[in-house]
Amino acid sequence: MERKKTVSVTLPDGSKIEVESGITASELAKGLGEGLFKKAIAAKINNQLVDLSFKIEKDSSIKIITYNDPEAQEIILHTTAHVMAQAVKRLYPDAKIAIGPALEKRFYYDIDVEPPIKEDDLPRIEEEMRKIIKADHPIERVEMTRSEAIEFFADRGEIYKVEILNDIVDTEVVSIYRQDDFVDLCRGPHLPSTGKIRAFKLLSVAGAYWRGDSRNKMLTRIYGTSFPTREALNKYLKFLEEAKKRDHRVLGRQLELFDINENVGPGLVLWFPKGTIIRKIIEDLWIKEHLERGYQLVQTPHIGKARLWEISGHLGFYRESMFDAMKVENDEYYVKPMNCPFHIMIYKSKTRSYRDLPIKYAELGTVYRYELSGVLHGLMRVRGFTQDDAHIICTPEQLDEEIEKLVEFSISFLRNFGFENFDIYVSTRPEEKFTGSIQMWDVATYSLKKALEKLNIDYSIDEGGGAFYGPKIDIKIRDALERSWQCTTIQFDFNLPERFDMSYIAEDGTKKRPYMIHRAILGSIERFVGILLEHSAGDFPVWLAPVQAVVLPITDKQADYACEVFNYMKERGIRVELNNRSQTIGQKIREAELQKIPFMLIIGEKEVSTNRVSVRRRKKGSLGVFTWEETFNLIKEGK
Repeated sequence: MERKKTVSVTLPDGSKIEVESGITASELAKGLGEGLFKKAIAAKINNQLVDLSFKIEKDSSIKIITYNDPEAQEIILHTTAHVMAQAVKRLYPDAKIAIGPALEKRFYYDIDVEPPIKEDDLPRIEEEMRKIIKADHPIERVEMTRSEAIEFFADRGEIYKVEILNDIVDTEVVSIYRQDDFVDLCRGPHLPSTGKIRAFKLLSVAGAYWRGDSRNKMLTRIYGTSFPTREALNKYLKFLEEAKKRDHRVLGRQLELFDINENVGPGLVLWFPKGTIIRKIIEDLWIKEHLERGYQLVQTPHIGKARLWEISGHLGFYRESMFDAMKVENDEYYVKPMNCPFHIMIYKSKTRSYRDLPIKYAELGTVYRYELSGVLHGLMRVRGFTQDDAHIICTPEQLDEEIEKLVEFSISFLRNFGFENFDIYVSTRPEEKFTGSIQMWDVATYSLKKALEKLNIDYSIDEGGGAFYGPKIDIKIRDALERSWQCTTIQFDFNLPERFDMSYIAEDGTKKRPYMIHRAILGSIERFVGILLEHSAGDFPVWLAPVQAVVLPITDKQADYACEVFNYMKERGIRVELNNRSQTIGQKIREAELQKIPFMLIIGEKEVSTNRVSVRRRKKGSLGVFTWEETFNLIKEGK
């Protein structure tokens, strides 16, 4: 009798077992234990997520994925998205399915359906989804050639799937997933059956242009979420409610900070007086701290000749994110997507010696990038924004010290705004395409790690995640809702110094290539203000609040005295307003609370007669009665 072939399987604890070749991940899970089998939803084989139906045909390391594993969330979301799409197809047979990715804790599906689905339709779709889940349809993976898949989806009128397939050029074999009467193009993996979905909710409906391009058709985008337990779902729904209250777009209008007007252009921000004050305070602090650390401030134009962007490589690698050229005296000019080529031209304006280095150029430079209208989002994703940009040009010997200074400066600056929790990543050399020598990459990467370790900062490695032109440190901040936001980037660049032939005269008299580091602490002023708004719910610390205090006379009889208090505070640098409108004091206080003004200076007959001010603190209530000077000191202390 012929002996069946076996393969070796390495389990997460390091132990090894022999199993029959061709066994599925599901069968392996069952063999390891009935409890594991019941909780199993997918597998990780040689660090690649696969369906439980995957056949093990060679020696492999294997982890069975259950509902409790971090990898489970995306699989659950993705499968729930397919179930939602199936429900929509049942209820709207003429609907055409576009794309449906899983996000961090949500999913969405873009669907071409007439008339567009509305919020009121979501309960009906949810009810149909529950029927599909109850039926517990098996989910099957099928592989086809690309041409077979194009014909398959064309026969079903799924024009968006056909377009996606026509754009795939790097593979000839694609996978589709089938559950009952629904079929979709997808890489997977998925849950083994629809019945494995436990707790879901459809969240909202929005419009979305196909592929985010306003020149394409507007589709209906349905958002939803899904979790292993009802408890986890309810917790997330509460989080969404809190996040909704903190939406920076709503707060921006409510607090009269900024607007994005379609008549001006999508993604272009109009800063109102109060918003401009916040920007100026941030920028003044930024300038002060840079000057203290030896940076030199520069300013560069908003446009540059096409030749500049050819040398930098932007026209070759970044053209689709740049606005179209403008003709000026037979030359083509582009609005700048980045500041770096201008800083390099300042560096190259004369011969540099090793004695001149390091040179640190800093600029609050406004740049413009053509983002598709479908991805624009308040201040978080715009077309015109101000980078808090800096470039450090140094010798190899100065590298370690400069990186250490950059990390310390970045974290110190972010802490000014109340951020204390950071997620830090070092991104290393990609496997294939990269510029610069391996030795340069190794030196730079070691310098990044060494700086973090010397400062006792924990970090994770993003293996192969560096840009083609150099390794980097990314610093993400955690906000009040524990969301992670990318802010600081400390990025080596081996590409631009080569392209622009940057050099310095070394101590031995020879020409050498300097190291160049791009660095932004906040990322962009616009986005950072948006993050701050959501982190603080618009309740800024006193030093940053656009209006620090408002003077509130109780009646018209106190108007003159209130005006004197107002002028006293204003002359001493307090950002103060005077509300002398014909309102009750209760209305005035409520308005100040809604505008999130930290201090309310209430003036009544008693205050006038005693030459005092009654001070009320937002959220805390009355602090008592104080002299003008004591009131001023309270506001300056910001407590």
